[in-house]
Amino acid sequence: MQVLNRRLAMACALALTAFSAPVFAQSNYPDKPIKLVLAFPPGGPTDLVARVLAQKLTEQMGQSVVVENRPGANGNLGAEFVAKSAPDGYTVFYNTSAVTLSPALYKKLSYDVRTDLAPVVLTAVIPLVLAVHPSLPVNTVQEFLAHVKANPGKLSYGSAGNGNITHLGAFMLLNAKGLTASHIPYKGSAPALTDLVGGQTQFTTDTVNSALPFIKDKRLRALAVTSLKRTSVLPDVPTLNETVMPNFEVGAWQGLMVPAKTPPEIVTRLNTEVIKALASSDVKAKLAVQGAEPLGSTPAEYGAYISSELSRWAEVVKLTGASLE
Repeated sequence: MQVLNRRLAMACALALTAFSAPVFAQSNYPDKPIKLVLAFPPGGPTDLVARVLAQKLTEQMGQSVVVENRPGANGNLGAEFVAKSAPDGYTVFYNTSAVTLSPALYKKLSYDVRTDLAPVVLTAVIPLVLAVHPSLPVNTVQEFLAHVKANPGKLSYGSAGNGNITHLGAFMLLNAKGLTASHIPYKGSAPALTDLVGGQTQFTTDTVNSALPFIKDKRLRALAVTSLKRTSVLPDVPTLNETVMPNFEVGAWQGLMVPAKTPPEIVTRLNTEVIKALASSDVKAKLAVQGAEPLGSTPAEYGAYISSELSRWAEVVKLTGASLE
């Protein structure tokens, strides 16, 4: 009986393969360049990872995958552009966690991440790092929290924008410990880090790959990272999980989405190619240098993750009182 069942299963599989082969044979996708839309400026933490993947996908798919930066409105301009593009697989959104923050931050959005965009794959996550100006008299996260407690409201921290993950990471740490500090939003990580290095602010929770150059040349001091495990680029820096906040994890995650109604076979092809790219040794090496951890998922898994993050961040944003037009 078991042998028969195996033969029947094999026969069914062969039949399905034969049935589906002509469908994929008719599709020449991709037969022209693919536009990978990024909703943030060139040179930022997301841009660096997106370009590594774009280069690898170009090699694998035999067509150019070109990164197009469309920054503005906390990532919403890029998201709206893709949501309203043709669902043909040639305009792909390289999104960040911003897509799950915006619904809680903005009173009105011209797109709905749940219905206007379709998930393809979760690509990578970059942990945040709690970094302070060297003038601050602290060397550990415990000393940092004690210093903030002794100086309520006197310290300030910069972020890449109001409601950005770099804002919420710091807020969650302070809120959990009943501490206060002044938040100063900037238009991106670069100006926020510039002012921190210059001493205009005292600390930040920015992405590891953005802050790393300043940490290496000792213009900033790293106290903790927000991943569950230590990152390979800062192996001597402990996690918040192992020091003051068990099970705490926050990261700047990234993924691919396409316009809703994109054919399932195109979504599957993109998913397969990205998973293959993430598994390649050269992509792994390039991401590791940036402190980015490759992930990978099915479209369904990514959709479920987005739903859970929408709920999570709605609660956090409500606590901050942050609101954007």
